[in-house]
Amino acid sequence: MIARYTNPEMGKLWTDEYKWQQVLKVEMAACDAAAELGQIPKEAARHIRECAEKGPVFSVERIHEIEMVTHHDLIAFLTNVAENVGEDSKYIHQGLTSSDVEDTATCLTMMEAADILLDDLDRFHEVLRRRAKEFKHTPCIGRTHGIHAEPMTFGLKFLLWSAEVERAIDRLKHAKKTVSVGKLSGAVGTYSNIDPRIEQMACKALGITPVRLATQVIQRDRHAEYVTTLALISSSLERFATEVRNWQRTDIREAEEFFSKGQKGSSAMPHKRNPINCERISGMARLMRGNAVAAMEDITLWHERDISHSSVERVILPDCTINLDYCLRKFTDIIDKLLVYPDAMMHNLERTGGLIYSQRILLAVVGKGVLREDAYKWVQRNAMKRWMNGEDFRTNVEKDPDITKYLSKEEIDDCFDYTYFLRHVDTIFERFGL
Repeated sequence: MIARYTNPEMGKLWTDEYKWQQVLKVEMAACDAAAELGQIPKEAARHIRECAEKGPVFSVERIHEIEMVTHHDLIAFLTNVAENVGEDSKYIHQGLTSSDVEDTATCLTMMEAADILLDDLDRFHEVLRRRAKEFKHTPCIGRTHGIHAEPMTFGLKFLLWSAEVERAIDRLKHAKKTVSVGKLSGAVGTYSNIDPRIEQMACKALGITPVRLATQVIQRDRHAEYVTTLALISSSLERFATEVRNWQRTDIREAEEFFSKGQKGSSAMPHKRNPINCERISGMARLMRGNAVAAMEDITLWHERDISHSSVERVILPDCTINLDYCLRKFTDIIDKLLVYPDAMMHNLERTGGLIYSQRILLAVVGKGVLREDAYKWVQRNAMKRWMNGEDFRTNVEKDPDITKYLSKEEIDDCFDYTYFLRHVDTIFERFGL
């Protein structure tokens, strides 16, 4: 079941094979730029690219083998490439440092991962809008502090989520832009052994923007923005999932996860239908927030760089992007197939014996010129009789001499109409083009 929601395209981005393909892409872009500027032979740059296009110029297995000796992965990669390119390999990596190509390559991969996640968000957004429209006028009780408040519609819940997803899309687009950068400026970012024009030309060819200034590395506030953005999105998913989990509670049961034929809820209790997938979303969001903290810890490096961030990013970048991709795909399916029970919503809306209309009574009495403090006291004392003694709120309101002094039976009846609370629903939906 997990494999069904695991996107192989996202996983592929974080393989060793793909990492070195990205590094090779950066190295070739730098060679092409140097050749165009006449700093290395054009024939050499052409030969390097032909070697890469005709067949693999590196082997992950061979890189690992060399790294066992060098204890330096980029040097192992360059050594392996040289074995396959030959004499012209001397022009590869001229004036560059490891972080030049590895940081730039990582940014390219983060951009591609963001594109996959943006596609996921678009699909989720479409499902939310469809279900919002489906339940646009389906009445349900709104809850504050977990307690019945006033009527609303079930469609408004999905519409609210869709607005949050729109903000998530905007944030992720901005985060993608923040990491859509490259750096080819040498050991401490001073271009001591490389022409700054090579950075400009190579980055343009790669479809990214050169950073205005860097040290040996691209500064990690960019990566932290990216990862915290993903964590924010996962936290939104957890919020939505928690709502579904509450809907599925036996004493509410207004909606629930789809329960497939043959599915089992408990090894001990055959009756169980549990919100296990939404609970999974909640758990995975906790991992995301932990990774966000790690990304922020990576911002602080010694002087022009150290390597403390590297080991962290090798874990959190694949984890966060794969995690969020999975959760978006999974939760989209949950909402697409969500089982919804309007009759239960109406039952729950009426469970408090009319308490949810207390504000309508309050405002109606105040509208007759009564002080708000007095009106509140009169309405509240009748509401408390319902809470504490189970008495019918509406009946007691109709018998209260202070209230009936100002409101007729017809005016009281008018206050106990849930449709009054829904009269602006169409206006709200129009804001979203629905």
